[in-house]
Amino acid sequence: MAWDKKGKNVRMAIAGIIISLITLVAIIKLTETNLTWEAIRKADKSYILIAFLFQILFWIFWALRLKFVAKCLYHQITFNYALETSIASMFLAAITPSSAGGEPLRVKMLSDKGMNVGSAVAAVLVERILDSIFFVTALPLFLIISDFSTKLGLEVTAVFGISLLLFIIFLYELLKEPENILKLTNYLHRIARKLNEKKADRMKDSLIKELYSFRNATIDLFSNPKKNLFILFSLTAILWTVGFMIPSFILLSLGSKPFYLLSYTAQLIIVIISLIPLTPGSSGIAELSMAYFYSKFVSADILGILVGIWRIITYALNIVIGFFVNVKILKSRYIDS
Repeated sequence: MAWDKKGKNVRMAIAGIIISLITLVAIIKLTETNLTWEAIRKADKSYILIAFLFQILFWIFWALRLKFVAKCLYHQITFNYALETSIASMFLAAITPSSAGGEPLRVKMLSDKGMNVGSAVAAVLVERILDSIFFVTALPLFLIISDFSTKLGLEVTAVFGISLLLFIIFLYELLKEPENILKLTNYLHRIARKLNEKKADRMKDSLIKELYSFRNATIDLFSNPKKNLFILFSLTAILWTVGFMIPSFILLSLGSKPFYLLSYTAQLIIVIISLIPLTPGSSGIAELSMAYFYSKFVSADILGILVGIWRIITYALNIVIGFFVNVKILKSRYIDS
C-alpha cells in the first residue's frame, strides 16, 4: 500500500511539473524570447547560487520553527527530525492543491515521535495561524511603503484577513468552553452517521479525546511566556523574508535591479493567491500570478526566465529533495523495519 501511494505521489508531482512547464512556455512565448535566452547565457551564476542557498535557509528556518513549536508544547524533537519533517511535508504540499497535503504528514510525523494527535494538530495549526497573521500584517504595510498600487493586492488582503478573522472566532468559540467541543463532535457525528453509521459510532469517542487534547495543547501553547511567542513570530517573519529574497537575487543575476520592496510585496500577494485549491502545488497559478505582478516593474525580456528560475528553485527543488526524503522515510518504516 505504501508503494502504491508513492506511485500516486510521483504521478501528481509529474502533473504539477508539466503544468508549470506549459505555463512557463506560454509566458516565454509572450515575451521577447531571443532576448530571454541571451539573458540566460549572460546570467551571473553566483547570484543564482545565492538564491538556491536562500531556499535551503527557508527549509532550515521552517524546521527551527517547528522544533520550537514542539518545545512550546513541552515536547522535544531534534533539529534533524524537524528538518526531515518539513522537507517531506513540502513535497506533499507541492503535489496537492492549496499545499494541503503537507499538514497531515507533519501531524503524522510529530505523532510518530510521541506527541498525541491533538497536540500534533495544534502544532501544525499554529504554524498556519502564525503564517496567516504575518501575511495579514505584512501585506498592507508593504503595499504602502513599496507604493505598489494594485487594487488586486488590497482585495486579496481584505478577503484573506476576513477569512482569518472568521477562523480565529470559530477557534476561540471552540476552545472557550469544553461543552462546545461536545456540540461540534455531536454535529459531525450526525453527518458522519449518514455516510457510515458503524464507523462514525466507533470514531466518536476517539474524536472527542483528540479534540480535548487539541484544546489543551492550544491553551498550553498560547500560555507560553511572551518571549516564546515573540520568537515564534520572529522565526515566521524570518523564514518568509528569506524565501521572498529569492526573486531579487535572480534579478541581480540577470543584470537587473533587485526591486527588493516591490518584489517582497508581490511575493506576499502571490503566496496568498497560490492557496486557491485548483492545481497540484498551485502549478500554473503561481507562474501566471508572478508574471502578472512582476510585469509591472520588470522588463519583458527577462520576465519569462525570472519566473522559470524562481519556480525551479522554490517548487521543483522541493519536489526533488522532498521525494528523496519521503523515499528514505518509506524505506526505513516499511522495508528496513
